[in-house]
Amino acid sequence: MRAPPAAPPPPGVDAWVAPFAYEGTARELVARAKYRGRHASLAWLAGAIGDALGPPPLAVDVVTWVPTDRARRRARGFDHARRLAGMVARRHRLPVRSLLTRDAGPPQTVLAIDARRVGPPVRARARAPARVLLIDDVATTGASLARAAAALRDAGAVAVIAATAARTP
Repeated sequence: MRAPPAAPPPPGVDAWVAPFAYEGTARELVARAKYRGRHASLAWLAGAIGDALGPPPLAVDVVTWVPTDRARRRARGFDHARRLAGMVARRHRLPVRSLLTRDAGPPQTVLAIDARRVGPPVRARARAPARVLLIDDVATTGASLARAAAALRDAGAVAVIAATAARTP
């Protein structure tokens, strides 16, 4: 597996880390966890995210995640980004809170690139602390991170740091 090439953070995100390029083995690990119920890879991916973030303490108040919508969460039986966020939070001894909700809509993976750049319908479900670490599994266009960051800022966050297991090269 290789590191992704440098990329600027999506709009509304102050900094962004991703340990892997979304290709080959990294892509397979994410797919196994997300679609095939192979949850063991989540712990390994969370460890890689934690390493990419650097040693504790992080200058954030809370860890949250880009949620999946209710129907997909029910179909899969879990929210993979939530699990990643919990593992990263434990490693860095930070609280983890559900600050966002995602309305129903088509999966980003089936949309054309222009539609993907709009991002999913994400909104805040609670007031956000000042500094938030936002976790997701993978970023392709960065639109989900941007929409989530906008919702967090609307809810009071002044700094949003994003971390994903992988991003497209």
